[in-house]
Amino acid sequence: MRSRILLLFSLLFLFACRNDQVTGENTGTGAADNHPEVQVPRFDRDTAYQFVVDQLAFGPRVMNSEGHEAMKKWLVQKMKSYGAEVIEQTFTVPAYTGIALNGTNIIAQYNPGLPNRILLAAHWDTRHIADSPLSTEQRDEPILGADDGASGVAVLMEVARQLNANPIEFGIDIIFFDAEDYGFSKEEYASQQEQNESVMSYALGAQHWSRNKHTNERYQYGILLDMVGAKNAYFPKEGYSMEYAGNVVDKIWKLARSMAYSNYFADVQGGGVTDDHFFVNNIARIPMIDIINLPPDSQNRGFANHWHTHNDDIDVIDRRTLRVVGQVMLAVLYREYNGTL
Repeated sequence: MRSRILLLFSLLFLFACRNDQVTGENTGTGAADNHPEVQVPRFDRDTAYQFVVDQLAFGPRVMNSEGHEAMKKWLVQKMKSYGAEVIEQTFTVPAYTGIALNGTNIIAQYNPGLPNRILLAAHWDTRHIADSPLSTEQRDEPILGADDGASGVAVLMEVARQLNANPIEFGIDIIFFDAEDYGFSKEEYASQQEQNESVMSYALGAQHWSRNKHTNERYQYGILLDMVGAKNAYFPKEGYSMEYAGNVVDKIWKLARSMAYSNYFADVQGGGVTDDHFFVNNIARIPMIDIINLPPDSQNRGFANHWHTHNDDIDVIDRRTLRVVGQVMLAVLYREYNGTL
């Protein structure tokens, strides 16, 4: 997870000129026209929690490491077992350190032939150094990434398990982006160019996919999950999400409020975060929002105090938070299918 920053207007030259929100095809299927309404399944928080534990058993999932490779094989097998058609999109990109990163975006498709799809995503790699301002020990060692990495993956795995158990004829892609967290950031930058280079050093898998999409099908919109497992998580309306897909944000937050989750999904606009969705919006031109924990009392560059520290372990993970986010994701998918969202 990269630094939290305000809108970088100087980056706009890197992308196509844009004066309005990214647009997708916002056309629901409509239960009354095509099929009986399907009940939203219940998200199993204990299974999701176990998926976090399972990921941590591989150790840090840092690019080019044995733990990273083992995790990839496990995740691909699990998604296939949940009925998805899986694509492994491999790529090699240079890191800011100069080394070549061998990455894999893992794409799990449900009903790949159907148009007007929904895209769900999270990153599955973990940070190679503990460079938080709050880190005092082992700063050059990789972090475990229970929240920043494993939590989003775990929620989407349980969503996939429920889709397999309760199938719907609806186009859904789940993408686990790689190479999200192998960038550099600083408290202060020597120049705007250095700050821009920092931004571009993150989310390398999302950048690659956005330029090399696996499908030409249109997406209604996308939802990115990042750091969605901590106790008392606080999800404001992230800045870039509002800029590019404010209508989607408002729809999801309204849904969460109707589910009595407004203590998590705060009706407050937060700052912009250069996360995977930033590049999906700018390069792929798909309206994508970011559900990300940005505590208002943060002492850690706007993120939770365990961000990019060795405290990002299983002790920060809360089953209720996993369930809240996962239940909202299931409600989004099944209510879009039913035509009731």
